Amino acid sequence: MRGESGGVKWKLRKGSTYLPGYFAIVLILLCHWLVWRWTRDRMPKLVWLLGTSALIGATGMFFELPRGWRYMPPGEWFFWARGAAIAWGICCCGTTLIWAVARRVTPRFDPGRRRLVLTAQAAAVAAPAMVTGFGIVVGRRDLQPVEVAVRVPGLPKDLNGLRIAQLSDIHYGPFLSRRELENAVGMANDFRPHLTVVTGDLITRGGDPIEECLRELSRLRSASGVWGCLGNHEIYANCEEYVRSEGLRHNLHFLRGQNQKLRFGEARLNLAGVDYQKMHGDYLRGAEGLQEAGAWNVLLSHNPDAFRTAAAQGWDLMLAGHTHGGQVTVEYLHQHLNIARFFTPYVYGRYEEGGSHLYVTRGIGTVGIPARVGAPPEVALITLCATS
Repeated sequence: MRGESGGVKWKLRKGSTYLPGYFAIVLILLCHWLVWRWTRDRMPKLVWLLGTSALIGATGMFFELPRGWRYMPPGEWFFWARGAAIAWGICCCGTTLIWAVARRVTPRFDPGRRRLVLTAQAAAVAAPAMVTGFGIVVGRRDLQPVEVAVRVPGLPKDLNGLRIAQLSDIHYGPFLSRRELENAVGMANDFRPHLTVVTGDLITRGGDPIEECLRELSRLRSASGVWGCLGNHEIYANCEEYVRSEGLRHNLHFLRGQNQKLRFGEARLNLAGVDYQKMHGDYLRGAEGLQEAGAWNVLLSHNPDAFRTAAAQGWDLMLAGHTHGGQVTVEYLHQHLNIARFFTPYVYGRYEEGGSHLYVTRGIGTVGIPARVGAPPEVALITLCATS
């Protein structure tokens, strides 16, 4: 689809490494190896347990990688088995490390104190499994409406108060039911937005029910239509063009290196979308050609790490997802620790740089393990507010 301004096409770059997945495999194996080094002399039988545990976790994580999908048997049961294996590996990382450290600090001579410490040790060792279980049963279903005000100096008068609903990272399939997606769509419609956007990752892998996802998204309503961009999982599933063409049949407009000019009163808003930007690659190459002089320029990009380039190019607002807010995140000394922080500083929330604004949503679905801890799913409402 081309915008009213004659939307500019630019070269789309394919492919991406799935760095968090490889990182997780290395982390699982490293943690088990460290515990083995600490305990091999005193508890030689633990070697077999640690080896089996590491193999289960690493195997589950391998089947989560795009290169492992081709070997994944069909059927929803295998998705849950893979998720359980990944959860096992992650839990064992925490459990075995806590256990090994606790054994080194457990007092040996005071029976009363020893019982207290052993009780605390047992609780600490069980904590990773308990937290992960909570994230699977409760956390991933705790969909929240989140309202965000983006304050912009010099915002055109007719854009003041503009409401943009954002859905992202749906990952429709075994870990997200039709009813849960219906709830998300209803939540977005309840915002009564002027504009609704979907910022990528509708499904996770080839074979996921993309057509059913598009049908549910077709119930989205806003005064200026529903627009979107594609994520890395559309690349992995090799369904980019299918999503674009089938989306049009459902009045869903996915912008692939294209722009569309929208009018709100006397103000012009230029909306552009790009395909997934490969992590730490040559971001937004040629995307400045999608901007519209004299309009307020908004960019949809699944990967938030492109924000610094977007700010340098002069985009007024960028909307992104991809990180799931970390999906499993732990607060420590007022900082949120999660895997996503190893790859980008833009994990969740509002950011500003050089007069440009970014909002990164936590999204709706999950990948890897069907759990969310400290990063509940959300449907976001971004409201533009003029400041003097």
